[in-house]
Amino acid sequence: MKAADARVLLTGAGGGIGEAMARTLAGAGASLLLVGRSAERLAAQARTLGPARAEWVCADLSQLEGIAAVAEAAARWRANVVVHAAGLPCFGSLDAVPAAQMAAVLQTNLLAPMLLTQALLPQLRRQPRAQVVFVGSAVGSIGLPGFAVYGASKAGLQRFAEALRRELADTLVRVQLLGPRSTRTAFNDAGVEAYNAATGTAMDSPEAVAAALLALIESEAAERYLGFPERFAVRLNGLLGALLDGSFVRHRRSLDIAPLQPASRGTP
Repeated sequence: MKAADARVLLTGAGGGIGEAMARTLAGAGASLLLVGRSAERLAAQARTLGPARAEWVCADLSQLEGIAAVAEAAARWRANVVVHAAGLPCFGSLDAVPAAQMAAVLQTNLLAPMLLTQALLPQLRRQPRAQVVFVGSAVGSIGLPGFAVYGASKAGLQRFAEALRRELADTLVRVQLLGPRSTRTAFNDAGVEAYNAATGTAMDSPEAVAAALLALIESEAAERYLGFPERFAVRLNGLLGALLDGSFVRHRRSLDIAPLQPASRGTP
């Protein structure tokens, strides 16, 4: 779908990647319905993008009431593209992750987009064409030390998107997955940046991720991963699995220099 024809429901619009996505999509001619938890931030974003380009709805997608409110707003607004970009971070050794944080990450990163997609499907099926884009992560395909919980949430999202894509193959609703690698936003705290420096992990700008999203929407391809060697590693890990375990010694040892970051809402 060309951006000029897209009416995009964007969750996590107030995060670093979300803001870049909103700017890029609006700049390409898309209309936007921004979703987030801060009314003040959303209103400011909409003013910056212009009333002809953006509207907003404030909702907490970890709550069923928030999901229902967004689904209702999307139906009234006639959204034909959904971008699930809301998410919570979780980094550190598993024994340092509080149970409440683990539950919140799985609720926000996996269950919320599943429930919201389910609620939106009747509206999307009524459109001449529609697309659902899940923002996953390279660590959803590559089990990386320090990202057990976050990676599990994104791996679940990837499998959900894959199954739903096949389930809806005979309809006009296309399901897609965007797989960024580490990105330079406040989503990653100083601990993650230290870990990335110690392990030689490259980081992309949020604008690069936003450009990849636009390309994915317009191409209607099933998946798009960012960066080398991450794209290669995703394929290699799928083929070799456990044979690659020894490749992550430096990542495992680098956990000692990177403290657990607190839970906060943002984009991956």
